Amino acid sequence: MSSVSKAVAPREAVSALGGQRIVVLGDLMLDRYLWGRADRISPEAPVPVVRVEREELKLGGAANVARNLAALGDVPLLVGLIGDDRQSREMRGVLAESRFSVDGLVVAEGRPTSVKTRVMAGSQQVVRVDREDDNEVDDHLTRRILERFEAALAGADAVLISDYGKGTLSEAVVDRAVAAARARGVFVAVDPKETHFHRYCDVSILTPNHHEACFAAGRKVKDEAGLHEIGQALRDRLNADYLLITRVEQGMSLFARDGEPLVIPTMAQHVFDVTGAGDTVIATLTAGVAAGLAVPDACRLANVAARLAVAEVGSYAVTREELGHELTILGAV
Repeated sequence: MSSVSKAVAPREAVSALGGQRIVVLGDLMLDRYLWGRADRISPEAPVPVVRVEREELKLGGAANVARNLAALGDVPLLVGLIGDDRQSREMRGVLAESRFSVDGLVVAEGRPTSVKTRVMAGSQQVVRVDREDDNEVDDHLTRRILERFEAALAGADAVLISDYGKGTLSEAVVDRAVAAARARGVFVAVDPKETHFHRYCDVSILTPNHHEACFAAGRKVKDEAGLHEIGQALRDRLNADYLLITRVEQGMSLFARDGEPLVIPTMAQHVFDVTGAGDTVIATLTAGVAAGLAVPDACRLANVAARLAVAEVGSYAVTREELGHELTILGAV
């Protein structure tokens, strides 16, 4: 049997957020949105013609995690790769607007900055175009990434690893980064790529979604009992302190070293777009733990943040004020 949590994180938890220094190590991306409307079909092919009316640049991947942390009042310390190209200069510009430090950026000559371009007709995504190199980093880049990471780790309150499978987080980078953080007693949260689960041993918490957890376990899950089996098995196999499986409409399931799984029911009423929801969850969870919350309470807070994020189009960074307001609406005191 699992224990079911019906509690909502109290508003006092929100007031505790902010001011923590959190290292974000992972795959940095730039999200480009081309917004317009589609009134006709192209005579050249059976595709809509989108008349672009505006363009928007957002931080993506691990950079979006940092954006979420900043919205909660924390100080994100980004460590990752960019290219030496026009897109990297655009990313630096967005980072500068957000007042993020660029000290942890490693420039990889000959490697493009990862960019995802989404063409939007109204609120509907018509097509996505990716520009990237997902080959894993070589020894030279590994050394440079770890140098930046170790510099950022000094004085950090937590570490968050965001793995989108774009090559930054090789086994060597992960092994040394996790070992360095754990040696300092620093909380390490990981949003893993499903094919990279085996790399993340001995971390504080992993936050896969339902699909990723099933893929890593090598089996399909159709009921709660099956989910609890793979959740406990994955946590045990990786020797993680916790494993949190996010399930959108079904909420979250938290697995710990001791005790029964904790089921946190969903609070999402309108699931409009899940883009970036995982980033919101792990950022809020890590911010909560760094501020002194117990992991289950931090997960409840992340559940409320997810409710807000999935109601928006595209990736969305939930602010501390919005989180507090939502908890008031939900009746948490």
